[in-house]
Amino acid sequence: MTIIVRMCHVRDRGDFGANLCTRGAKAWFDSQGLDFRAFLDEGLPVETLEALQDALADRVCAAARRAHAAGQE
Repeated sequence: MTIIVRMCHVRDRGDFGANLCTRGAKAWFDSQGLDFRAFLDEGLPVETLEALQDALADRVCAAARRAHAAGQE
C-alpha cells in the first residue's frame, strides 16, 4: 500500500505533522519543480518525495508514515 503525503502532514503541529507553514511549503515545492496545486488536490506518494533526498521532504514523509502507522490518515 502506498502512503500518500497530504497537506495535513505538512501543516499539522501534533504528533503526526511536520509543523510547516503553507507559504514555505509552496516555495519549497516550486524550488523542487513540483506542482503544488496537484499536491494539494491529490497528494504525493512518499516514495516520490523521499527520492528527492531532501531533509524537508524526509520530515514530511516521516509525518505521513507516523500518521499511517497510527491509522490517522
